Amino acid sequence: MWINRDVAVPLREITLRASRSSGPGGQHANVTASRVEAVFDVAGSDTLTEAQKARIMARCGPVVRAIAQDARSQARNRELALERLAAKLAAGLEVPKQRRATRPSRTARKKRIESKRRRSQTKRLRRPPEADQ
Repeated sequence: MWINRDVAVPLREITLRASRSSGPGGQHANVTASRVEAVFDVAGSDTLTEAQKARIMARCGPVVRAIAQDARSQARNRELALERLAAKLAAGLEVPKQRRATRPSRTARKKRIESKRRRSQTKRLRRPPEADQ
Protein backbone atom coordinates (compact mmCIF):
# COMPACT_ATOMS: atom_id res chain seq x y z
CA MET A 1 0.00 0.00 0.00
CA TRP A 2 1.51 3.32 -1.08
CA ILE A 3 1.49 6.12 1.48
CA ASN A 4 3.11 8.77 -0.71
CA ARG A 5 5.51 8.85 -3.65
CA ASP A 6 8.43 7.52 -1.61
CA VAL A 7 6.91 5.29 1.08
CA ALA A 8 5.02 2.02 0.71
CA VAL A 9 3.87 -0.22 3.55
CA PRO A 10 3.33 -3.92 2.80
CA LEU A 11 -0.10 -5.30 3.66
CA ARG A 12 1.50 -7.91 5.94
CA GLU A 13 2.26 -5.11 8.44
CA ILE A 14 -1.39 -4.01 8.55
CA THR A 15 -3.88 -5.91 10.66
CA LEU A 16 -7.42 -6.03 9.27
CA ARG A 17 -10.32 -6.93 11.56
CA ALA A 18 -13.92 -7.36 10.53
CA SER A 19 -16.88 -7.02 12.87
CA ARG A 20 -20.56 -6.29 12.71
CA SER A 21 -21.39 -2.75 11.77
CA SER A 22 -23.29 -0.54 14.17
CA GLY A 23 -26.28 1.60 13.33
CA PRO A 24 -29.26 0.98 11.06
CA GLY A 25 -29.17 -1.51 8.22
CA GLY A 26 -32.08 -3.84 8.68
CA GLN A 27 -31.69 -7.59 8.62
CA HIS A 28 -28.52 -7.40 6.53
CA ALA A 29 -26.56 -5.69 9.35
CA ASN A 30 -27.34 -8.49 11.75
CA VAL A 31 -25.75 -11.26 9.70
CA THR A 32 -22.64 -9.81 8.03
CA ALA A 33 -19.38 -8.59 9.49
CA SER A 34 -19.01 -5.65 7.12
CA ARG A 35 -17.24 -3.16 9.42
CA VAL A 36 -13.47 -3.18 8.81
CA GLU A 37 -10.77 -1.80 11.07
CA ALA A 38 -7.23 -1.38 9.71
CA VAL A 39 -4.53 -1.20 12.39
CA PHE A 40 -0.89 -0.31 11.74
CA ASP A 41 1.75 -0.68 14.46
CA VAL A 42 4.20 2.12 13.73
CA ALA A 43 6.79 1.06 16.30
CA GLY A 44 6.88 -2.52 15.01
CA SER A 45 7.20 -1.62 11.34
CA ASP A 46 10.22 -2.93 9.43
CA THR A 47 9.76 -0.79 6.34
CA LEU A 48 9.73 2.70 7.89
CA THR A 49 12.95 4.43 8.86
CA GLU A 50 13.48 5.58 12.44
CA ALA A 51 12.94 9.21 11.42
CA GLN A 52 9.64 8.33 9.72
CA LYS A 53 8.52 6.31 12.72
CA ALA A 54 9.34 9.19 15.08
CA ARG A 55 7.44 11.70 12.90
CA ILE A 56 4.32 9.50 12.66
CA MET A 57 4.37 8.57 16.36
CA ALA A 58 4.67 12.23 17.35
CA ARG A 59 1.61 13.13 15.29
CA CYS A 60 -0.58 10.01 15.29
CA GLY A 61 0.67 7.84 18.15
CA PRO A 62 2.34 4.42 18.19
CA VAL A 63 -0.68 2.67 16.66
CA VAL A 64 -2.68 4.16 13.78
CA ARG A 65 -6.26 2.97 13.23
CA ALA A 66 -8.77 3.55 10.45
CA ILE A 67 -12.34 2.26 10.50
CA ALA A 68 -14.83 1.96 7.66
CA GLN A 69 -18.45 0.88 7.95
CA ASP A 70 -19.96 3.04 5.20
CA ALA A 71 -20.65 0.37 2.59
CA ARG A 72 -22.68 -2.81 2.83
CA SER A 73 -19.88 -5.01 1.53
CA GLN A 74 -16.83 -5.96 3.54
CA ALA A 75 -14.61 -5.67 0.46
CA ARG A 76 -15.56 -2.03 -0.13
CA ASN A 77 -15.14 -1.20 3.56
CA ARG A 78 -11.70 -2.84 3.43
CA GLU A 79 -10.70 -0.54 0.56
CA LEU A 80 -12.04 2.50 2.40
CA ALA A 81 -10.25 1.60 5.63
CA LEU A 82 -6.94 1.15 3.79
CA GLU A 83 -7.40 4.49 1.98
CA ARG A 84 -8.12 6.24 5.28
CA LEU A 85 -5.12 4.60 6.93
CA ALA A 86 -2.88 5.71 4.05
CA ALA A 87 -4.21 9.27 4.37
CA LYS A 88 -3.50 9.33 8.11
CA LEU A 89 0.02 8.01 7.59
CA ALA A 90 0.68 10.48 4.77
CA ALA A 91 -0.46 13.35 6.98
CA GLY A 92 1.81 12.07 9.75
CA LEU A 93 4.80 11.91 7.40
CA GLU A 94 4.26 15.35 5.90
CA VAL A 95 7.05 17.80 6.70
CA PRO A 96 5.67 21.27 7.39
CA LYS A 97 7.08 24.04 5.27
CA GLN A 98 9.53 26.30 7.08
CA ARG A 99 8.19 29.80 7.69
CA ARG A 100 10.45 32.66 6.77
CA ALA A 101 9.97 35.74 8.89
CA THR A 102 9.23 38.83 6.85
CA ARG A 103 8.62 42.49 7.58
CA PRO A 104 5.77 44.61 6.27
CA SER A 105 6.83 46.90 3.43
CA ARG A 106 6.96 50.66 3.80
CA THR A 107 3.80 50.98 1.69
CA ALA A 108 1.95 48.43 3.82
CA ARG A 109 2.90 50.29 7.02
CA LYS A 110 1.80 53.59 5.45
CA LYS A 111 -1.57 52.08 4.37
CA ARG A 112 -2.14 50.68 7.86
CA ILE A 113 -1.45 53.99 9.58
CA GLU A 114 -3.66 55.83 7.07
CA SER A 115 -6.56 53.41 7.62
CA LYS A 116 -6.20 53.85 11.40
CA ARG A 117 -6.27 57.62 10.91
CA ARG A 118 -9.46 57.39 8.79
CA ARG A 119 -11.14 55.11 11.31
CA SER A 120 -10.20 57.48 14.14
CA GLN A 121 -11.67 60.42 12.19
CA THR A 122 -14.92 58.48 11.61
CA LYS A 123 -15.28 57.73 15.31
CA ARG A 124 -14.40 61.28 16.27
CA LEU A 125 -17.19 62.62 14.03
CA ARG A 126 -19.75 60.32 15.69
CA ARG A 127 -19.22 61.89 19.10
CA PRO A 128 -21.65 64.52 20.32
CA PRO A 129 -20.33 68.08 20.06
CA GLU A 130 -18.50 69.35 23.10
CA ALA A 131 -20.22 72.10 25.11
CA ASP A 132 -18.34 75.42 25.06
CA GLN A 133 -17.61 76.79 28.51
